[in-house]
Amino acid sequence: MTGTTEVPPRVDSPVRPSPPATAFGRWLLQHRVAPVGPESDESHAQPQAWWKVMCLTGVDYFSTLSYLPAIAALAAGALSPLATLLIVALTLLGMLPMYRRVARESPHGQGSVAMLEDLLPFWRGKIFVLVLLGFVATSWIITITLSSADATVHLLENPLAPGFLHGHEVLVTVVLLLVLGGVFLLGFSEAVGVAIPLVVIFLALNAVIVGAGVVRLLSEPVALDRWVDALTAGGGFGDVIGPAILAFPLLVLGLSGFETGVSMMPLVAADGKTPEERLESRIRNTRKLLTAAALIMSVCLIATSFITTVLIPAEAFQPGGPANGRALAYLAHEHLGGAFGTVYDISSILILWFAGASAMAGLINIVPRYLPSYGMAPEWSRAVRPVVLVYTAVCILITIIFKADVNAQAGAYATGILAMMVSGSVAVTISAVRKRRRPAAIGFTVLTLVLLYALVENVIEKPDGLTISAFFILGIVVISLVSRVSRTTELRVEHIEFDEAARRFVHDSIAHDGALTLVANRRQAGDEAEYREKEAEQRGVNPVPGQADVLFLEIDVVDPSDFSDVLKVRGVEVAGHRILRADSPAAPNAIAAILLTLRDTTGVRPHCHFAWSEGNPLGHLFRYLLLGRGDTAPVVREIIRSAEPDPERRPGIHVGG
Repeated sequence: MTGTTEVPPRVDSPVRPSPPATAFGRWLLQHRVAPVGPESDESHAQPQAWWKVMCLTGVDYFSTLSYLPAIAALAAGALSPLATLLIVALTLLGMLPMYRRVARESPHGQGSVAMLEDLLPFWRGKIFVLVLLGFVATSWIITITLSSADATVHLLENPLAPGFLHGHEVLVTVVLLLVLGGVFLLGFSEAVGVAIPLVVIFLALNAVIVGAGVVRLLSEPVALDRWVDALTAGGGFGDVIGPAILAFPLLVLGLSGFETGVSMMPLVAADGKTPEERLESRIRNTRKLLTAAALIMSVCLIATSFITTVLIPAEAFQPGGPANGRALAYLAHEHLGGAFGTVYDISSILILWFAGASAMAGLINIVPRYLPSYGMAPEWSRAVRPVVLVYTAVCILITIIFKADVNAQAGAYATGILAMMVSGSVAVTISAVRKRRRPAAIGFTVLTLVLLYALVENVIEKPDGLTISAFFILGIVVISLVSRVSRTTELRVEHIEFDEAARRFVHDSIAHDGALTLVANRRQAGDEAEYREKEAEQRGVNPVPGQADVLFLEIDVVDPSDFSDVLKVRGVEVAGHRILRADSPAAPNAIAAILLTLRDTTGVRPHCHFAWSEGNPLGHLFRYLLLGRGDTAPVVREIIRSAEPDPERRPGIHVGG
């Protein structure tokens, strides 16, 4: 106890989490993801230059060069370069402007999810976000498992791969996942340090293959002639554009790096003297990241698609063919020799394995910014290392379930990625409409329709992807709601602020009789008659001393779907009756926090008086969980009991009526 009756303007939560007792616990919880907000820092990682963060995003984005040209050739044949041009046009004219807009309007790493969260209030908004997070988890978790499984495929298809590894694909993939998780346990900077050389070497090797292919075409133009003949064999415009459009949905998956780029915004280094200047600098640098990645990938896609389509026989792309899923690796072995081909295979294996790093970074930076603040995950889930362990365990489980089969996971991967893209395009479309930017609204509407087409086509082609996504969504919703219920007796307050009038009321009340006597009131009319009758009622049914000075305590529930917030206590006077009033997601938790804070700051044990609530106790429980109100007095007492083990120090709770 402080021995003073003065209440400070700002007081931290009366119950603070105790630090871990062991060195391992301190290491495990060392780095934490900051809550969303303009004042949030990057305490869990050292900010990095935008081009370095681009490399971490690029291990996912650029790694698709390992298999995307082969997918395009198999789907569109000789028209593969045309289908690739459609993807490049979508990248530069659609996806890049869209995510540059997302970076501007959601600059703290929440991505399009935060933009859509504002569309629906209260619990509808929270459930909506949980569904979106389900698709996010689907796409990024499956990105990690599928990329590692694909790395295993490239490893085992190399002629120099040890024979004893064949038949042990699951074990090899699990080892790759464990190593990936180990990198992130070391830290974000270490992950960036691994990503930079992987991206640089992989892009350089691709450039060598393309250069060698151009030299081959110049020396042997017959291959180019064959391609031109195949391209014009159909005759009509529809015969040319039709297959390219049909192949288009398969190639959209190569755009998966944009969402992770936006999610890592808090980790992009920024300059500036004020928070506003640093935020503006971070937005500019993130836009540089997105633009540079899009330009590099567009050039690489056009070049590799053209070279592989012209130089590789069509039958080699078929299932079981030597170029199926690995067109550039095929050219590396055929045109540059086994040694260079093996080097390219190793580079492909490494970048595919580490492609999951960008997804892991995205999961670390976005999910902990939502679920703990909703009360839908334990507070420790803000710490980086525990969630890395959880995600790694989930990835290993999924790998075992799907037996490290790339094709079995492809549907879920595509569904999650496309759902995220659609959510982003819808968000920026609504934003453009609200701001009355008609050209942008029309353009983003067209983009939304294009991505919806790709999503619908994917669901029709691979409906199991939607089923797998549904399991992720259901798992997140159920776990989140269970966590929310289990955390009902927490104070749920970050800190408490008292205005000048509230501090004066508390000081004067203690000066009157050396005590703090409060009456909890749920405001109705808020007039003199209400407070006069409430005080008379409580003096009649509760042990309120006759000469006691009474303060009323009122909590207005503003959004019961929220979990915690800053509690701002205002002093209000109505016809001589003094009221301490605050807004909160839950009335009992706010009352308990205020009572404990008054005890700690004034040294006086407060007494709070309540009336019994009418109705079924079970109904009160559900009203409290959903609406932030119920039979308030018992819940307040239980919250105080959980927070203060010493009965003699607990604020007094009195119920009568």
